[in-house]
Amino acid sequence: MKILVSLSRIFVGVLFIISGLIKLIDPLGFSYKLQEYFSPDVLNLPFLEPYALMISIFVVVFEVILGVFLLIGYKPKFTVWSLLGMIVFFTFLTFYSAYFDKVKDCGCFGDALKLTPWESFIKDVILLVFILVLFIGKKYITPVFTQLPTTILAMLSFIFCLWLGFHVLMHLPVVDFRAYKIGANIEEGMSVPEDAPKPVIEYSWKFNVNGTEEIIKTLGDYPSVEGDFVSVDTEVIEEGYQPPIYDFSIESDSENLTEYFLSEDNIIVIISYSLEKIEKEGAEKLKTFSKQAEGLGYTVIGLTASGDAAKQKVNEAYGLDFDWYLCDEKALKTVVRANPGLIEMDKGTIKQKVHWNDIETLQLPKVERKPKSFEELNKDNILYLIDGRESTKEEVDALEKTDSIKTLRFTIDDEVLDSLNTARHSSYVGFMNVILKKDSIN
Repeated sequence: MKILVSLSRIFVGVLFIISGLIKLIDPLGFSYKLQEYFSPDVLNLPFLEPYALMISIFVVVFEVILGVFLLIGYKPKFTVWSLLGMIVFFTFLTFYSAYFDKVKDCGCFGDALKLTPWESFIKDVILLVFILVLFIGKKYITPVFTQLPTTILAMLSFIFCLWLGFHVLMHLPVVDFRAYKIGANIEEGMSVPEDAPKPVIEYSWKFNVNGTEEIIKTLGDYPSVEGDFVSVDTEVIEEGYQPPIYDFSIESDSENLTEYFLSEDNIIVIISYSLEKIEKEGAEKLKTFSKQAEGLGYTVIGLTASGDAAKQKVNEAYGLDFDWYLCDEKALKTVVRANPGLIEMDKGTIKQKVHWNDIETLQLPKVERKPKSFEELNKDNILYLIDGRESTKEEVDALEKTDSIKTLRFTIDDEVLDSLNTARHSSYVGFMNVILKKDSIN
């Protein structure tokens, strides 16, 4: 029994520490998973959703320190009872999720290892067996060191967990297991190989045959039945291949611009999954940063799941003049664990990613602006001057139809625009200078 307890102690302790640390380096991710559990469709505990982050941190810190306590033999009675209570609760949770097909991934190992609901339940049952061994043989769980070193190690593990949790919340996860990690290409992550397995879907066809309802199941073919069709239900028997990235998009109100932006160089994407919940301090940094980035030759866009009213309100409140595009909220929460967060993207490849606290650490060397046609630039911010007077495109267009223009010069030269934007505190991408003939001036 003593040997069995020792083996169980090592297995359970190490597994709890690994599982807890994986979630502790991304507590926001685990809080999103808890919100999913608390939703009306699962446990129907919506009043807990606002406290998901706090609960997330408590659970993962407790998970790690229980693993440490078990390995060093600190307060074995408290440790074993706590382990038993935690595993019983999570075994129930994973069974409920699997049986009722509520949550597709329990989040037990964060984004590092995805488990199906039934795999999660089986894992918890195995852990329950090992913890029951520890519970029965808890008298064999003795401290590895004397009392003082054991107490110090226990306290240090607790302090370390709190520090790590705070650090990643104020910055970003120290290890990124997601499909949007630095170096990943979003377009490649969205692609499906030609030989990828397709989903197997079972169709249950209901017919009325001579006054009796008859159900015939097929894998898609319409059955040959002498009767009246009533309805059809479908069930996925085998999941097909799902690419790592499946819900990312960049959309305006009228068109899908995902392919366009994923093919462009030097794109800065400012991400806020909810503009209504954007961090005020982070939003205040965006105006200066976006101006600097545009001055260095980068295209700056925003991505959010919020509507037009929220976009307009935020732009007015913080003096922002870049365009916000639409994307799924869940996808944005996955891209970057911050609100707002920023990524630098080059042809769909993520080059840099930062929390708003670390905007100053983004390394943005000056890049050459991609030459644009005049037609393309008409959609952007262009300064029009007529004899030194600020004007509009419409007025210039009207003058071009007359014989009153002496010279008309259009430039997108970086040096000219940089000087102009610095002097005017603007972000023009083009400059149209019109000089009129003397006899045309009133």
